[in-house]
Amino acid sequence: MSVDFRDPAPEERVFEANGLRHHALVWGPPEREAKGPTVLLAHGFLDFAWSWAPYAVRLAREGRRCVAWDWRGHGETDHVGPGGYYHFPDYVRDLRALRPRFAEGPVHLVAHSMGGAVACMYAGLTPPGLATLTVIEGLGPPEWVTKRSPEKVERWLETLDRVERKPPKRVPSFEDGLRRMRVQNARLETELGLFLAEKALKPVPGGFVWRFDPLHRTTSPTPFVKDGFAAFCARIEVPTLLVAGARGFRLADEAERVGWFRNARFVELPDVGHMIHQLAPDALLDVTRPHFDARSC
Repeated sequence: MSVDFRDPAPEERVFEANGLRHHALVWGPPEREAKGPTVLLAHGFLDFAWSWAPYAVRLAREGRRCVAWDWRGHGETDHVGPGGYYHFPDYVRDLRALRPRFAEGPVHLVAHSMGGAVACMYAGLTPPGLATLTVIEGLGPPEWVTKRSPEKVERWLETLDRVERKPPKRVPSFEDGLRRMRVQNARLETELGLFLAEKALKPVPGGFVWRFDPLHRTTSPTPFVKDGFAAFCARIEVPTLLVAGARGFRLADEAERVGWFRNARFVELPDVGHMIHQLAPDALLDVTRPHFDARSC
């Protein structure tokens, strides 16, 4: 079904938490008039809140209120500043601080990719007011062999040096921005892609640069430890929906990871890639709607 991703338009807001200004978008009616709990939308790595527009407008048209925000160092949220860096626990801390600012009552948390991994960590801490969790291709990255940790730190230092030496490359136009976005999302439609490129790029002399912090171009020094992440997932008490695309970023040990959850349902959507909320918002709505409605407390 064709739905204008610009209608209804969201309200743009700024919330301060942990010393940073966090940019957020709010779709739908006021919380007290909305259908069910507020839906929180957490984007993935190098993505941003506007990416949820195709899905969020559908939620709003059903009378639901939803809030998407830019993680620290992404979109229009503040960068951490000189001497800082980005680790998953930092995002968890931000979500813990922002969640009561986004909604007074219970919430449904929907999270994609990197945001999904952060959401699992957050939900594993059994926060109050969480009604359901939906994780879209966000069961964590491949495990890093811990005995190779020195190599990871070496790579981190090398990439930090490179970012400090070289200023961000200029992007000549929104059309060129769309072309670069299609490297990772080849099926991104032109109208939506140009809209997202306009939101993702910041004008500077000589063109545009991406709004995300260039530090995100570096390699994290922290290895992903599967057993540690599994412990978070095993502690999640709320009903959990795990969504994957048949053409998405799938892990060899996906079945094992799905088994970490005590109360989860796994759904695979056919003929769609990693960016499900952009490429198949109707299909995503069809699987999340009953998940929300089953727990609309």
